[in-house]
Formats: sequence, structure tokens, C-alpha cells
Amino acid sequence: MKEKNNPEERPLILLVDDNEEILEFISGDLSEKYTVQTAMDGQQALQLLSAMPVQLVISDIMMDVMDGFELCRRIKSDFEYSHIPVILLTAKNTLQSRIAGLELGADAYIEKPFSPEHLQVQIVNLLANREKLKQYFASLPLTHIRSMAHTRADEAFLEKLNQVIEDHLTDTGLDVEQLSLYMCMSRPTLYRKIKAISDLTPHELINISRLKKAAALLAEGHYKIYEVSEMVGYGSQDQFGRNFLRQFGITPSAYTGLRKEEAPGK
Repeated sequence: MKEKNNPEERPLILLVDDNEEILEFISGDLSEKYTVQTAMDGQQALQLLSAMPVQLVISDIMMDVMDGFELCRRIKSDFEYSHIPVILLTAKNTLQSRIAGLELGADAYIEKPFSPEHLQVQIVNLLANREKLKQYFASLPLTHIRSMAHTRADEAFLEKLNQVIEDHLTDTGLDVEQLSLYMCMSRPTLYRKIKAISDLTPHELINISRLKKAAALLAEGHYKIYEVSEMVGYGSQDQFGRNFLRQFGITPSAYTGLRKEEAPGK
């Protein structure tokens, strides 16, 4: 994952622990690479999650008010936050505790005491893997949108979103306002969710979805390029060709030829 020097571009990490010394130690260690917010319990953490674009949560398990298990459960079961990776920290060195955390959807489980390097590696890997999935989806013509999902809730959301976009492909005016109505969600919530999962704006996601549908139609070999262009909502074949090339690094005609060569029996 490319390191970002601009503080505003750094991933925002939420650190949750009821021990101020631990909060200070871990946040100090992470602050060179990340923007770090802290909370003393799960309830405070949820309040911060609702107000800030958190990209990863690190939480102790044993806390008053709301412990780490309950916080993880809330995050992974809440539509708005379910995509956020969660690392649980615990002094409980038991198999039952580890299983409990993973069953609640925790992405990583680290036992205390731990080395700062170990935590850093876990953070880098979780964020980098999500970044790779986003790039994989955007750059490959036939990769389905659900490839970016990390939870069942996210997969269901992406499946529905993809279906809504496909149902309105010929609507050249399709935008985030209409999309939010079709998804029965507020515009800000839909925008935040799409941006968090895909690193794309709704407008960008709609355009990529059009191009991916076009790639699927071209791969079938039953339609001419100008027909596909119209079927996915482009009024101009030239514009369609330029956008297809910019997104996938290949022209529609070259892509069609490549798919023919790869077809069985060729």
C-alpha cells in the first residue's frame, strides 16, 4: 500500500481501549503513517464511527460500558459500518475467546502482549488487501462487483446496487439522487457506503458498471459495438470507445477480437 504523506489522505484508524497508557502508546506508534482517533469504550467508538470516515478499528476486548466483542458485533451487523475491518486485542489467551471474536466477524485477533511491528503488519495487510480488491474490480472487464465484499451484508448490498444500475443502464441521467431512491437510502449514506467499499463516487461506479455490462455483452459475441454502446446508455459510440479504453486499457474492437480468440474451439 502506497504511503500517504498528506495527513488528510492518510487512512483513519479508530483505536478503542479503556487504558489511557495503551491508547497513548499505540496511537503514538501509528501516528506516523495514519490518522488516529481514540475512544475509551465501544459506545464512544460507535459515536465516532457515525461522525467520521473510519477505515479500520482496533479494539481491546475487555472494557466497561461496551466491550470489544459487542463493538465488533455492532460494526459487522450494521449496514453503514460492516465493510470496516476490525482488529481485536486481548489478554485472553484462550481458543474460545479467539473463536468468539472471529465468529463475530473480526478480521484479525492479536493477543497481548504484542509487538508494535506485528500490529503494523496486520494493519498494512488488511488495508492493502482491500485496496487490491478495489483495483481488481475496476481494472478487469468481467470482474463482478461482489468481488469487493468482505461481509454477507456488503455482498447483498453490492448485488442489489448492481441490479439497480443494470435495470437503468439506458437512463443516461442516472445519478446518485435517483440511485438513492431506488436503493431506499439517503443520498449521504449511499455515497459514504459506495465510497468506502469501492473508493469510487456513485457517478464513477455507475460509469464503470455500464462499461462492465458492455464488456459482458461484447464477450457474448451477439452484438455489434454500436449496439452495445446504445444498450448501456451511451449516446456516442466514440465516447463509449474512449471510456472503455481508458478504463480497461483496450479498445472495444480489440477486446471483442480477444474474446473470440479465447472462445472454446478456437
